[in-house]
Order: sequence, then C-alpha cells, then structure tokens
Amino acid sequence: MAFFDYETLRFIWWGLVGVLLIGFALTDGYDLGVGALLPFVGKTDAERRMVINSVGPHWEGHQVWFILGGGAIFAAWPFVYAVSFSGFYLAMFVVLAALILRPVGFKYRSKHEDSAWRTRWDWALFIGGLVPALVFGVAVGNVLLGVPFRLDSDLRAFYEGSFFALFTPFSLLCGLLSVAMLVLHGSAWLTIKVEPGPVHVRARRYGTVAGLASLLLFAAGGLFVAYGDLGYKLTAPADHFGPSNPLRSEALHTAGAWLANYAAAPLTMLAPAAGFLGALLALLGIRLRSEGLAFSGSSLSAAGIIATVGVSMFPFFLPSSIDPRSSLTVWNASSTETTLGIMLFVTAVFLPLVLAYTAWALRVMRGTVTTAEMATHPDRY
Repeated sequence: MAFFDYETLRFIWWGLVGVLLIGFALTDGYDLGVGALLPFVGKTDAERRMVINSVGPHWEGHQVWFILGGGAIFAAWPFVYAVSFSGFYLAMFVVLAALILRPVGFKYRSKHEDSAWRTRWDWALFIGGLVPALVFGVAVGNVLLGVPFRLDSDLRAFYEGSFFALFTPFSLLCGLLSVAMLVLHGSAWLTIKVEPGPVHVRARRYGTVAGLASLLLFAAGGLFVAYGDLGYKLTAPADHFGPSNPLRSEALHTAGAWLANYAAAPLTMLAPAAGFLGALLALLGIRLRSEGLAFSGSSLSAAGIIATVGVSMFPFFLPSSIDPRSSLTVWNASSTETTLGIMLFVTAVFLPLVLAYTAWALRVMRGTVTTAEMATHPDRY
C-alpha cells in the first residue's frame, strides 16, 4: 500500500477498470455475439445446439468479469457508481432482464423436444445477446455526450434525464458499433468452435458483414467526435492528491475536447489504431479461413475500441451535460488512498487467479463441437 502515492493509485485504478471492461468484452463478449447470431447461423435444431454448445461450458465463468467490473466501480469509484447506476437504472434493468434470459434459455431450451418451445428459447437467447450489447454501447455514447446530472452542495446527485432521451443519434451509433464489434467477435469464435459445414459458412458470412460494419461505424463515431458538439475539458489544474470532492474541480463543455489527449500524447493513437487494425485482421482471417487470426483480430479490435473511449475521455469518468462543474474525474471521484491501496493488493492476488482459471477452462474444454456429438449426447444444450 505504501508503494504508490494517491495520484498513482488513482491512475492505476482508472487503468484497471479499463482492463476489467476489456476482459468482459473479450470473454463474455463473444458469448453475447454468439447469442445474437443464434437464430441466423443455425437453421436446424442440431445446428442451433452446436452454436449453443460452443459457449455453453464457458458463459457462466465469463460472468465473473461483469461482476468484477461492477464491483471495482463500486469500491474504487463510489461517486461514479452512485451517479451512473441511479441515473441509468432503467437501462440497467433492461440489461439485467435480458441477461436473466440467458441462464434460463440455456437450462430449459432442450428440456422439451417441441420445436415451438425450442424456437421461443432460441429467440430468448438472441435477446439475451443482442440487448446487452446494444445498451452497453448506448450507455457509452451517452457518457461521451455528457450525462444530465448535477450535484448539490451536500454532494447529493440529481439525475434530470429520461430513459428514452438516452437514444440519441450518436448513442445509437455507439450501440450499433457495440453490437457489430461483439457479433464479429462471436462469429470468429464460432469459426473456431464448430465443425466445417453450414454453420461455419454462415458464421464467416455474418462475421464479414459485422467486420465491415465495425470499421464504418468506428470511423463514423470518430468523425462525430471530431466535428460534432462533443467534449469536456478541465479549466483549472486538478488536485491529483486532494480529497474526492467533484465540486472542487472546474470543467467546461468544449467541442472537440475528446481529441486533446491524442495531440498531447501521440502514443495514445495506438488505441484507435488497434480498433481499426483488429477489425481488418479479423476480416483477413475470415477471408483466408484462418480462424486464429480472425479471433485474434476481433479481440484486438474490441480492446482497441474500448481503450479509445477511455483514452479520449481521460481524466473524465462521467462528464455532466447540465453542470460541467459536477463532472466526475479520475482525480475527484475515487475512494480514499487506503481503500485503493488495499484493493490493489487484493486485485494483485486474485486477478491472476481469474486469468489462470479462464485460460485453464478454455484449454480443458477446447476442441470443436460436431453434429455427431449432438446426436450422441442428448444431455447437451
């Protein structure tokens, strides 16, 4: 705990939140993408069972990343957690309702042989994959636009937005980018996990569409950020070592401010470059029938796109669109120095265990899912 000062701990935890979000996208992200693809890449019951079983052994373990991300925000950035989860509670409810459909769909889908029963659960799994991917992207778009909240003198948060106001043209663009990014990741996973055949061919086809959409939507988002009315900046030097009090900062809405970090630190251009390069590599892998290259490319693209958001907004976490002075940043919204230090020690112990478990589970349950396997194992999903 004494190894790092308060400023460094805050910066480390900003980076760790990004790592956890990327970890969620790279693991549970392809589960969501596969769910969104299910009704389209699988035309028969056997084909859809193959698709479901490609993620069946892993999806529950991947939920750990989602829980870790929420827990890290709650413990390390309590102001961010309080404002975002209370302001976006209807959107969060929609996400949780959709995610609840996944375990129920996985468990009950094949318990009854009636085709109508199974089709309904297939569409439930589709909703459980598509809706979270879309809403997560819409939420990111709203954060980039600025969230309509303010803090009073007692640091009580007041959210003045509405559920339907979340769906602006830019936020919907971000939502579609999120869907395309995860569908590309899911299709790349399917090309690895299912046997050569109709499902494999369809996965490559949809992966190509998703890859092209990712490139176009990511570029469109960049143009929107560059030429639209987006961006916030601090107008006074921030106290990197001071107590967490958002009202001690001064911020201003400034068009184009989200590009300032790239000019100040050119190495940050690696983040958007990875987003574009990864999608291109994924498309090349699909074209060359190189499943490993396609999955590596989709992983790099997802990591690059998420990192781009973090790099563009630093040091902001939640800018306020109605009272920029209330904006939450890395320097004014964290837990105490002691809390961050203890949490860093715990994370240093347990995060490698989570990584090791994830790698071990993928290795143990490696191999392709085949039609013959579905026929000989009626207990599979």
